[in-house]
Amino acid sequence: MTINEAQDEIIEEFAFFPEWMEKYEYIIQLAKDLPLIDGQYKTEANIIKGCQSRVWLHPEFKDGKIFFTADSDALITKGLVAMVVKVLSGQTPKEIADAEIYFIDEIGLRTHLSPTRSNGLLSMLKQMKLYAVAYQAQSLQN
Repeated sequence: MTINEAQDEIIEEFAFFPEWMEKYEYIIQLAKDLPLIDGQYKTEANIIKGCQSRVWLHPEFKDGKIFFTADSDALITKGLVAMVVKVLSGQTPKEIADAEIYFIDEIGLRTHLSPTRSNGLLSMLKQMKLYAVAYQAQSLQN
């Protein structure tokens, strides 16, 4: 699935819920469905800076693609990271670095999240793109 296909799928899923309380419940469900991150990756080095809650994000580069695992100590935040993992995990560094992330605005998240959660979500995306750029540079050197 491409990045845009994953984003479109999230937009379609959110369209099923007319009320924001239902959308928040869905975000919480995404949090519960997020595969557990291996405990060894819940380190200070993997914490996303700029999030009010604690969010761990671990990249793994294999077969030319980056696979992300993540966790958070807050359910809504964990649901948010689950969405960005769904969109960006399993893509090449170039695809991630070049991706235009539009689902956040399309589903209305930017206007319905507190400023601190919104900043945290942007920090997660920024970190994922930084990992992509780093892996891209590393593969050019090899």
